Amino acid sequence: MFSDPLTAKLAAFVRGVGIDVHATELAAPTFLPGLDIHCGAVLVDAARLRYPGDILHEAGHIAVSHPEQRHQPRLTPDGGDEMASLAWSYAAARHLDVEASIVFHPDGYKGESSALVANFSEGHYIGVPLLQLYGMTVEPRLAAARGVEPYPHMLRWLR
Repeated sequence: MFSDPLTAKLAAFVRGVGIDVHATELAAPTFLPGLDIHCGAVLVDAARLRYPGDILHEAGHIAVSHPEQRHQPRLTPDGGDEMASLAWSYAAARHLDVEASIVFHPDGYKGESSALVANFSEGHYIGVPLLQLYGMTVEPRLAAARGVEPYPHMLRWLR
C-alpha cells in the first residue's frame, strides 16, 4: 500500500493494533502534512507525507481516546490526551525499534522535539500516568509489584 518502507511499517503496526489506516489523497490542507484523522482512522497522503513518525502520534490520539469518542468525525484531544499520545507514540516506536527522533522530529512539537527525545530516553515519561489510568501500561516504579513489564511495554494498545 505504501512504497516507503518506514511508512509501510508504521501503518501496518497501527492497523495491527486495531486502528484503520487509509491511503488517500488529501486535497485540503491538513494540520500535519499528508495526514489527517477522520472517524477513528488515520488518513495518509503518501505524496504529501513529510514525517512518517507522525502516523504513530496521530494513531496515539485515536488509541487514547475514550472508546465512545474514538470514531467521531473529529477528535478534539485535551492536554491530558496529548500527553498520553506522546507516551503512546514513544512506546510504539520502542516496540517497533524505531528511533524516538522519527516520532519526535524537529519540525513538530512546538520546537520541543529534542527535549521530548531526551526526556523519554532518560526515563522521564510524560503522559504515562494517564496510560496507566486507562489500563494500557504500568509505570516503572509500580510494575514489579504488579508482576508486569514496565512502560514502555504496553499491556494493550487501545483504551
